[in-house]
Amino acid sequence: MSVKHSLLALLTQGPRYGYHLRAEFEERTGSTWPLNIGQVYTTLDRLERDGLVEDQGDDGAGHRFYAITEAGRAEADDWFSQPSRPSNPPRSELAIKLALAVTTPGVNVERVIQAQRSATLRSLQDFTRAKRSTGGDLGPADLAGLLVLESLIFTAEAEIRWLDHCEAAVLRAARSGHLPAVPAAPPAPASVPTSSRITVPTPSGASRHPASSQPSRTHSSDQQKDR
Repeated sequence: MSVKHSLLALLTQGPRYGYHLRAEFEERTGSTWPLNIGQVYTTLDRLERDGLVEDQGDDGAGHRFYAITEAGRAEADDWFSQPSRPSNPPRSELAIKLALAVTTPGVNVERVIQAQRSATLRSLQDFTRAKRSTGGDLGPADLAGLLVLESLIFTAEAEIRWLDHCEAAVLRAARSGHLPAVPAAPPAPASVPTSSRITVPTPSGASRHPASSQPSRTHSSDQQKDR
């Protein structure tokens, strides 16, 4: 996630202070990726250093405003016009886990796959219910939240298909003797603990599900709060 370019995109609509930027970012993305306020201000400091934003000072109410420069506006325009380039290849914790499970003696790979598929299916059901709760006439903010939600739906669907493929490949390898046979995996747990649930971003008016991640930490210094 590019915090730098996200903040620049928000600043194209006018000067803002740190907490305003954080709140607006989370509102537009359905609170899917909470921002640490310290990360916001650290990024603003770098943007100012690079000449992409300028500090407009305190408004007298304890808010330090930042405005985008012409160079910053050009950077934001370039970000929107260029395709996103994830790391090559993007790192996947699940892919790494399965690769190590296949090559670690004594690990029941089928059980690993089934447990993950059960969790992903439940997340997909949550996302689908959230989508059904959205209205048909959406404003820009609601549409933004819906697009993020649909991205999570498509990602979950793709992960389930990939896990099905992995399971079939593991079974073929076991039958051919390339993998040691393992006891049949028991059915995956019927429920997924709340702590493993994924935050479901929803447009306004739709219900939200509990998130697994810890609340984002905020800066405690008086200087950060005043900004």
